[in-house]
Amino acid sequence: MDIAIDLGSTRTRVFIPDKGKIIDEATVAAIDLEKEEIIAVGDKAYKMLGKTPSKIEAMYLLENGVIAESRMVEDMLKIALQNTSTGKIVKPRAVVAVPGGITEVEKHAVINVVSNIGVRQIYLIKASKAAILGCGIDVMSPRGKLIADFGGGCAEASVVSLGGASVSKRTNKAGRKMDEEIIKFARKKYSLIIGENMAESCKKEIGSLVPLPEEKTFRLKGRDAVGGLPKFVDVTSEEIREVLTDIAEGMVNIIKNALEETPPELMADIYTDGIIFTGGLANIYGFSRLIAKSTNIKVRVAENPQDCVIKGCAKAVGYINSMEKSSGRETSPLVKVY
Repeated sequence: MDIAIDLGSTRTRVFIPDKGKIIDEATVAAIDLEKEEIIAVGDKAYKMLGKTPSKIEAMYLLENGVIAESRMVEDMLKIALQNTSTGKIVKPRAVVAVPGGITEVEKHAVINVVSNIGVRQIYLIKASKAAILGCGIDVMSPRGKLIADFGGGCAEASVVSLGGASVSKRTNKAGRKMDEEIIKFARKKYSLIIGENMAESCKKEIGSLVPLPEEKTFRLKGRDAVGGLPKFVDVTSEEIREVLTDIAEGMVNIIKNALEETPPELMADIYTDGIIFTGGLANIYGFSRLIAKSTNIKVRVAENPQDCVIKGCAKAVGYINSMEKSSGRETSPLVKVY
């Protein structure tokens, strides 16, 4: 049995052939600080963010796309898998997506976590390659492809051909940074203290990077920073757009930086085929138009962009048997590490 794993900064997804996506949960755990044990994981723990008593802490387990709490990530995966019908799977092989540009130490943290949940063999694939596979595109083709994969913890722009990334740029100022800016905005302008969940909901509901056909409002609810009493304010999509724009432009800049280093022949392919836009932030209204306007290259938003990496990991599972039969000599987007 083989499994595919996408350990995202905001969501963790697990896919099993013939069963589909069996886990799609927030990469969050709630910990009892006195007993030093996990009491909730995933979406259940996400709902606890900012609402826990002093002896319980709810936290994201990955920062900027890399593992921050190895033991807790391991425990979270074990608990999540136990809560599915996969409990009887013995020693599977796993394909795991990792961000481009991570260090060897960060890579080994991923390997250790996955091996400790009972995996017998681990194959790594860069998230950019997985996203391309998840879009139904041949990642082994010599034709150049520019993939912009913008998620919660990091945003990455990579130029890929023949299964390898010739250019890759990354920034840690992505989706969660947008949420932080909304929190700062609410406190500075309205003296309103809000939590991460409220900020993220606001971003999803009215976030945009170009004017909406009909501008919207969203009610932010929290605590008055001055009086300490409950308070709410109605913010407009225009206000939130102004907050999000600086972070979005920073992400667009990594695409520009990648293009500046792209070989001419690959650039010709990209100009013809356009930029592939994946990741959860591709759902923000007008983001693709902002990229197209800034680069003068057409942008194609993938179908269900937030799922492209896990879908690509699932397709990459198909390379495992051919790699093992050829003793690893066959060209593949995968790297066997354990």
